Amino acid sequence: MTHRADILMITYRSAGYLHLSLPRLLESVGEQDRVWLWHNGDDEATIEALRPYLTDPRVHRYHHSRENVRLREPTSWLWGESSARFVSKVDDDCRVTPAWLDTFAEAHAANPQFGVIGSWRHPAEDFRPELAARKIETFAGGHQLMRNLWVQGSGYLMARSLVEKHGLLGADESFTGYCIRAARGGAVNGFYYPFVPEDHMDDPRSPHTLIHTDGDLINRMPLSAKANGVRTVADWTAQLVQSGVVLQSASLDPRAYGGWRAKVTSAKRRVAKQLGRSAKW
Repeated sequence: MTHRADILMITYRSAGYLHLSLPRLLESVGEQDRVWLWHNGDDEATIEALRPYLTDPRVHRYHHSRENVRLREPTSWLWGESSARFVSKVDDDCRVTPAWLDTFAEAHAANPQFGVIGSWRHPAEDFRPELAARKIETFAGGHQLMRNLWVQGSGYLMARSLVEKHGLLGADESFTGYCIRAARGGAVNGFYYPFVPEDHMDDPRSPHTLIHTDGDLINRMPLSAKANGVRTVADWTAQLVQSGVVLQSASLDPRAYGGWRAKVTSAKRRVAKQLGRSAKW
């Protein structure tokens, strides 16, 4: 049987969310889809939360890394060993919409030029129609995308042919950078529209969040928050709001994300972090 999608979930200190995120992911897959699990670290609560699912027939592979190797190595594991038509990742702090896979697979089938299609993790109040309207396009089969050169690294569906064409993530390459590289090669990327929601539970505005106080944030510290020098819930929320604005207003010209422009943006973020301010996307 030709498999449709292989979906990776990387777990790390996520026992408080796994009872919501993993069952929802498993419920969303079809007979031609497989879930791959990679656990980072030795947090006993997370390992115990995972244990009941390791023999689930929908779980194809499981790997336990005693070291927290973060995201690149597990992602390369899936991309390099998958034989499915599509690859994906769903974060352990995210709840997908039940029909997300079918919707995205149908859009890919009707539009072979599609590269990476993403769910939308921002709440309704983050939508800026005056910004997004110019980026929303209709394609074959009536499928619409709010085009963007990259999507978030969770709740996406990516054609594995991109891996065959562009290889794995580079040594210092983010998923954002990979998406932009694929777009330079002709892939059409973006967020399915009308948006297919993904509940990002580490967003303090999520009804399922475990981040209510600054202490909660410090204890959990999402990777994006840490990378941008965030210290308070207010700063983290502001960064999430700003990231939504960026996605809806970002240029579709790949040249805007290379050369001197990228160096200037990186320098601004470093200075903001050194001065104790959260960096803005």
